[in-house]
Amino acid sequence: MGTATPNATSKETSGKITAIVGANWGDEGKGKIIDNRAGQSDIVVRFQGGSNAGHTILNPYGKFALHQLPSGIFYPHVVNVIGNGFALNLEYLEREMQSVYNQVPGLDLKLMIDIRTQVLLPHHILLDTLEEKRRQDREFGSTKSGIAPFYSEKFAKEGLQLNELFDNVHLKQRLKEIYERANLILQGVYKHEGLDYMDAYNSLCRLRKEFAENYAADVPKFLRKSWQEGKTILLEGQLGALKDPDFGIYPYVTSSSTIAGFAPVGTGLPPYAVTNILAVTKAYSSAIGAGAFVSEIFGEEASTLRERGGDAGEYGATTGRARRVGYFDAVATRYGVLSQGATEVAMTGLDVLSYMDEIPVCVAYEIDGIKTADFPVSRLLDKAKPIYEILSGFCEDIRSIRRFDDLPENAKNYVKFIEGQLGVKITTLSNGPKREDMIAF
Repeated sequence: MGTATPNATSKETSGKITAIVGANWGDEGKGKIIDNRAGQSDIVVRFQGGSNAGHTILNPYGKFALHQLPSGIFYPHVVNVIGNGFALNLEYLEREMQSVYNQVPGLDLKLMIDIRTQVLLPHHILLDTLEEKRRQDREFGSTKSGIAPFYSEKFAKEGLQLNELFDNVHLKQRLKEIYERANLILQGVYKHEGLDYMDAYNSLCRLRKEFAENYAADVPKFLRKSWQEGKTILLEGQLGALKDPDFGIYPYVTSSSTIAGFAPVGTGLPPYAVTNILAVTKAYSSAIGAGAFVSEIFGEEASTLRERGGDAGEYGATTGRARRVGYFDAVATRYGVLSQGATEVAMTGLDVLSYMDEIPVCVAYEIDGIKTADFPVSRLLDKAKPIYEILSGFCEDIRSIRRFDDLPENAKNYVKFIEGQLGVKITTLSNGPKREDMIAF
């Protein structure tokens, strides 16, 4: 018989950890769902991604598009954490915090940043911009936030961790080495002038002194202790399963893992600690960036859905670009839900469909004359054509409804049909942009 280790934690004493992640291409409305669940949590953690995507939140303070700050910042009891898997742009984060403070004076923002988190540097943004320009009509649709070069350098072992900012001699030497390599690429590949590493050094020294020193911490130690003490922890994912570099529509993906399975890696928590995974999807489809989008619609039909969608139309929280829109894709979403290992699903934007007499749902694809309900690899996805099933619309304003049973019959039928297609229980509906426009069941 084995002997328990001193650090063993029983299920009776450990806290609940939930990962909230996207089932699609991102833009699923995760910000609102996270904001809602954050009120019932002790800690909210960003575990991957960076400033290349925003989570939009509408609350009594106003409207916010959070790009780096965790979505629990408006609850005074919540500790907000940036984990080691994140792409940390310190200058951008400083501006974002100041913007929030300007809008909400006196906000009690409890923030921690892991000392192992890697720092995004100015040349990452420049390289991202130059590469998109080089690709011309073959561009990926990057937000030019430096994410791809950042993660490329991280895994090439050329990155810089936050803790390295606290030793001036060490920092200067590391930046000199990093910029030697970066300048070879800038000058040799893009024919661009090189950058002076001392500019980055001086900027980082200022950010460390005025900003970073207040928030650096050993996050894995804090999270493990909090979990063992029974705290409720929310892990905040960015983008969605179809933008994951392994399981998404490669190569039109992001550069960090968007899968809930990465959450323990990006936080330092044990893999078995994450017991609940909430995948978020819209009642229709939307996406930003290039790549296959089988149920996409165009022209006036798309314009109408785009203008009615989101909280003020379907436009990117980071770039302001018009999002591509389409009907609900059950094939792609079922794949996303399965890839995330979802234990429950939240559906957003149900109210948006209230203008439609009939609502198409993509239930299968046709590829080279063969019908399939399985999501294919990217090479075949480019040839896929949608097969629709048409459901009756509900043509009624549902934003004031707070109970599922009070929804119009056809609205309930739509939700139940989608749930049947996904094979995972839908537990939460968002039926409007405001915090209170929510139905839990």
